[in-house]
Amino acid sequence: MVQIFPLSEGTFTVGHDKEFVPFDTANDVLNERPTGSLLVEVQPFLVVTSRDIIVFDAGLGFRTKDGALQIHENIRNAGFEPEDVTKVLMSHLHKDHAGCMSYEANNGLVVSTFPNATYFIYRDEADFALKTGKPSFFPHDIEPILASGQVAWLEGESGVIDNYISFEHSGGHSPHHIVFLIDNNGEKVFYGGDEAPQLKQLKIRYVAKYDFDGKKALKLREHYVERATQEKWKVLFYHDIKVPVGQF
Repeated sequence: MVQIFPLSEGTFTVGHDKEFVPFDTANDVLNERPTGSLLVEVQPFLVVTSRDIIVFDAGLGFRTKDGALQIHENIRNAGFEPEDVTKVLMSHLHKDHAGCMSYEANNGLVVSTFPNATYFIYRDEADFALKTGKPSFFPHDIEPILASGQVAWLEGESGVIDNYISFEHSGGHSPHHIVFLIDNNGEKVFYGGDEAPQLKQLKIRYVAKYDFDGKKALKLREHYVERATQEKWKVLFYHDIKVPVGQF
């Protein structure tokens, strides 16, 4: 049986400036944030299959009050160590998803967040991220992993990792976005990154202005709902503040 652990870094608002500002749902008021601000969770996932311990996207890199990485603390709270992670699957490299692929350790060196893992990254996305840069991409967060020797490059419109994890180039939210589907002995877990960031986006038909190709993203979401229903997927929602995992 697949085990799924949300690794939330917290709730944030993000506005037109692409800055992620912590939001206390008990005390803060959304209307007091800049016009157009979105309320989102930043929530990587730890998924334990019969063959791997997988992290889906790496988060912003927020730290606890004690200075530890939040994602490391979350993994330990789930009963594992960061060194146990075998694969990191990156949907895309926007800063809220790729900000913690590496981090600055106490000795000042930049090191891999998951030292024993292979990072699976879409090659076209890495090229685009480094070329485009801020405010959506932070090359200084991406480059250390690209130079680490831990990267396995994904290419083409689709492919399969180790005969049980498939990926597809989606390209709705951003030009080189990809999505993943785990098939662990018939149990299927889908991670759509920002193509399917919240449950409501799969239930309500609308074109999101923040998507690179909003009409394509809408069609993709409709397609994912159809397949999820037919194949009984579990769906992981990176930005949903209430429902981290949905069952169709």
